[in-house]
Amino acid sequence: MNRGKLVFSHVTQHVPLTTFRRSVARYGGEHKVKSFSWLEQFLCMAFAQLTYRESVRDIDACLRAQAGTLYHMGIKSRVSRSTLADANEVRDWRLYAEFAQLLIGIARRLYAGEPFGVDLKDTAYALDASTIDLCLSVFHLLLPEPDAFDVMD
Repeated sequence: MNRGKLVFSHVTQHVPLTTFRRSVARYGGEHKVKSFSWLEQFLCMAFAQLTYRESVRDIDACLRAQAGTLYHMGIKSRVSRSTLADANEVRDWRLYAEFAQLLIGIARRLYAGEPFGVDLKDTAYALDASTIDLCLSVFHLLLPEPDAFDVMD
């Protein structure tokens, strides 16, 4: 049995927790929170992002499969689908936007002298990774005119 640290723990050990907790306090985050903390929500959503989960049900199934290692990932309580969904719905999203901006600022300072092809000061950031299914019958302007098709007999 491997007794080393999990890869997820290696990744999350670089998250500045004091800065995160300061942001949580600024938004009154731990007020009325009994068991599922903001940090646990953040870790669950970071895990979901890193493992390409597509829904809360998918996140729940994956976390249940890893039930024995959740504590070592920093998630102290059992995470249910409804708890995660309620937390995502009720909690203030601005905390995560502010924290993302702080992390981006740290990355800018760390990689200021690195020529890796991306100018960080002019980069646009899209943090929402949700997908939207579109139906072409609704977007008739995108479809070519029917007479534009040549039908060969």
